[in-house]
Amino acid sequence: MKRKFRIIVGMLLLAIPLCMNAQVKPVRPNQDPEKAKIEKEEKMKAEKEQREQEKREKKEAKGGFEMPKISGFVQGMYQADLNKDFQLQSNTLSMRRVRLSVDGTLVKGLTYKIQGDFTRKPMLVDAFVKYKACNAFAIQIGQFKTPFSIESPINPVNLEIFDYGESIKNLVGYSDVCGVGSLGRDLGIMATGSFFPIKGEEGIKYHVVEYAIGVFNGNGANEKDNNNRKDIAGRLYVHPGLEALTLSASYYNGKYKTAEDHGTRNRWSAGLQYDDGNFLFRAEYLSGLTGYQVAAFNDSLPVLDEQGNQVYFENFRNSTGYYAVAGYNFKLGKDKSQKFMPVLRYEHFEPGDMAPVVYGSTNWYTAGINYWPIKSLNFKLDYSLIQKVVGDRTNSHRIVALVSYKF
Repeated sequence: MKRKFRIIVGMLLLAIPLCMNAQVKPVRPNQDPEKAKIEKEEKMKAEKEQREQEKREKKEAKGGFEMPKISGFVQGMYQADLNKDFQLQSNTLSMRRVRLSVDGTLVKGLTYKIQGDFTRKPMLVDAFVKYKACNAFAIQIGQFKTPFSIESPINPVNLEIFDYGESIKNLVGYSDVCGVGSLGRDLGIMATGSFFPIKGEEGIKYHVVEYAIGVFNGNGANEKDNNNRKDIAGRLYVHPGLEALTLSASYYNGKYKTAEDHGTRNRWSAGLQYDDGNFLFRAEYLSGLTGYQVAAFNDSLPVLDEQGNQVYFENFRNSTGYYAVAGYNFKLGKDKSQKFMPVLRYEHFEPGDMAPVVYGSTNWYTAGINYWPIKSLNFKLDYSLIQKVVGDRTNSHRIVALVSYKF
């Protein structure tokens, strides 16, 4: 009995230090919190680079081919229009945009994108293939945004207010003053590229010069050409010493034709943008020359050609517009992943007179907020004072709330 007791006591004495050893964690010496943070970031960076390298190796093993990627976004909107006395005139809920995209890589350097909108009925938005030979030259063919203005290329989800400005919509082929165009897109072929790379620790940070120039039908998205003239559009970006700073110049030269009219459709714009991820400022001036037909008269009598048909000459409507928008991104939350941007925007647009109609000009003063609680969800709330000038100045008000979700 005593022998068994001694054995049990001995086993307990042996087990106690073993248990203590198992429970005691190694104590690290005191470490500087800032140094620990840097080490953690470097480790995460190294792991990310490793994952990207593995992706590149898998992609190269497949000859550059990538499985199609599906993405898109949905926008729901509420808009209320009020008169000068803030009396409600109309209000409505609507689905602003419902987009679905498929894109990918067929072989190394050859990519594609197909995007549709399902707001009212299925409609093709983008459909193109693009081959990138090098940074200085890439070519794409199909339907896509025309290379004009500094604001039009921005995805509507990422706009500071709920929609593009009136100058952009009226002179960049969304709802053009000439009566053709939609979605800011057209069918054509375009060359793009960039020059003069600025290198950083991780490779090329940005290029000083970027260009895009293309030849298009000139009749808008999903429309065949209806004249024998192709339109030319081009845009140039320059980043003079700062990646955040962009100087922009655009030019459009073409002809249009509708059931009611036809003539010249020339546009140009100049703008700048500063966006460092926190502070944003963008401003642009746009001008458009639109030709239209006017019947020729001589001493109140119509001028006729040899066949007895009415002779017409081309008159011109000169439209101008400019805007400036500014905002600051406040980063919120423990991890600073939320973004809250108060934004102010001023815009002036003068459609230009087209005899015998006098259109007058319009000013927009907009104040809004832009909130990203998570990366895929965005809320916008905008108030606009709208001043129409046709003889006497007439004011009205607009309130817009927009929710966007992208995936």
